Amino acid sequence: MQMDTVATFSLEENIWQGLTLSEAAARQIRHLMENNSAMRGLRLGVKQSGCAGFGYVMDVAAEAGENELVYERDGARLFVPLKAMPFIDGTEVDFVQEGLNHVFKFNNPKAQHACGCGESFGL
Repeated sequence: MQMDTVATFSLEENIWQGLTLSEAAARQIRHLMENNSAMRGLRLGVKQSGCAGFGYVMDVAAEAGENELVYERDGARLFVPLKAMPFIDGTEVDFVQEGLNHVFKFNNPKAQHACGCGESFGL
């Protein structure tokens, strides 16, 4: 007789591929850090939003919070809450020009689809 079991998932016990910052993203984060003495990097999170299900959230970070991972390139730091990792693990953060705007772009291998405006993604 086979018994059904429910798998458990632990954020602390998982091995993450991590996030990477492109040279352009690192340069932009350093530029922001130079212009704000209290800023130690950017925080990248995920929230439920948009037509595709999830959206990226970026905010100024003064320090790493509890249960956050820190990714760094050439002095630029990206703080990521552990609870966001299942959604964005393996993502490359880039900084690109789109028309007249410059924006952070997320190349997320976990995203199965995105909304038309590119503001949200689904798994």
